[in-house]
Amino acid sequence: MTVAPLDQASLREVFGHVPSGVVAVCAELDGLRVGLAASTFVPVSLDPPLVAFCVQNTSTTWPRLQGAPRIGVSVLGENHDRAARTLAAKTGDRFEGLVTETADGGAVFVDGASVWLDTSVEQQVPAGDHAVVILRVHEARLRSGVEPIVFHRSRFRRLDT
Repeated sequence: MTVAPLDQASLREVFGHVPSGVVAVCAELDGLRVGLAASTFVPVSLDPPLVAFCVQNTSTTWPRLQGAPRIGVSVLGENHDRAARTLAAKTGDRFEGLVTETADGGAVFVDGASVWLDTSVEQQVPAGDHAVVILRVHEARLRSGVEPIVFHRSRFRRLDT
């Protein structure tokens, strides 16, 4: 085992060895779907029901999304590698080729995801070059039989079951 320096390139490689699930964070604003992909998603609390994800401070999408009354979180499945790339793109139509459903409150969900969470922003915590966004869960839907896609070492991967 070698000691890794604490520069950005080395830390990116080190952190990349930690596999994480991938979620779509989306809402409808003024009739338009707005969304992003996040690979730092975690359940936080059962009571009250809270989840969290991290977003870069340089994001131009999050400032638009954070004011939405409801935000949809879709846990992307193993068939969503293209969707994850599209939602993570800096330019272009992030919803190209995606089938989505919009709830009454404006939360947008990606079809075929294993979990849909209808949420609202509870709190944001500054954390270096990111913010930790804590979301309150108002409704949860579960689709069985869909395995999650995992982000590991800068690639989208499937679980070997």
